Amino acid sequence: MRDWRKRRHLSQLDLACDADVSARHLSFLETGRSQPSREMLLHLAEQLEIPLRERNMLLVAAGYAPVFQERSLEDPALQSARKIIDLVLAGHEPYPAIAIDRHWTLVASNRAVHLLIAGVDASLLKPPVNVLRLSLHPSGLAPRIANLTEWRSHLLTRLRRQIEVSGDPFLAELLSELNGYPVIGDRKYDPQSIKEYAGVAVPFQFVTEGGVLSFLSTTTIFGTPLDITLSEVALESFFPANASTADALRQLVSR
Repeated sequence: MRDWRKRRHLSQLDLACDADVSARHLSFLETGRSQPSREMLLHLAEQLEIPLRERNMLLVAAGYAPVFQERSLEDPALQSARKIIDLVLAGHEPYPAIAIDRHWTLVASNRAVHLLIAGVDASLLKPPVNVLRLSLHPSGLAPRIANLTEWRSHLLTRLRRQIEVSGDPFLAELLSELNGYPVIGDRKYDPQSIKEYAGVAVPFQFVTEGGVLSFLSTTTIFGTPLDITLSEVALESFFPANASTADALRQLVSR
């Protein structure tokens, strides 16, 4: 719990105030002088924004049964959520959008994505498709990313932060694999776009036969999920960074 509080830059007093408990009682819980109830553990985990997977681990470590289920998105109980995911992705067209799980495995995508990944090595499209591998592999999208060095650094930084939080060995192994890929030199790109968004966002610049498409991306997660799988799904939406990209995508998808 100390580690999570550090990541949120909370002192013991801050956490006590947020959780509406006394600092003395919180200190007793941390030092083992008092045994927390299941409700108190869940309450503190909520204040610390601990992921559901780790909340289950916290409960088990304290001698309680886990309370959050982990089901496949194909489970009938999650079909409503799956329909919402597909609806959001389709509604983002003609711009690309994908849904990924905690291991960056592709869950779903819209038509614009299928058009952009056409021509990559078939082995990278064999399920389960890992989005980071697809993006940075020399037989994947890497040769077509105009600002590859910048975009690669952005993705690997996100992955490292995720590993720091989760300690997931799968992600650590994935990072090692990605670091081993050869870095292809940047091709032509729009320097004005880089200048405009530096420090605010990292543009994704993609080379096509019709020119360079420039995107800005956002990440969306479900606000209050009670299922571990659903809580770990992220929607990555790409928006055109300029008018020419918007026009090109509208024409591409309409065809």
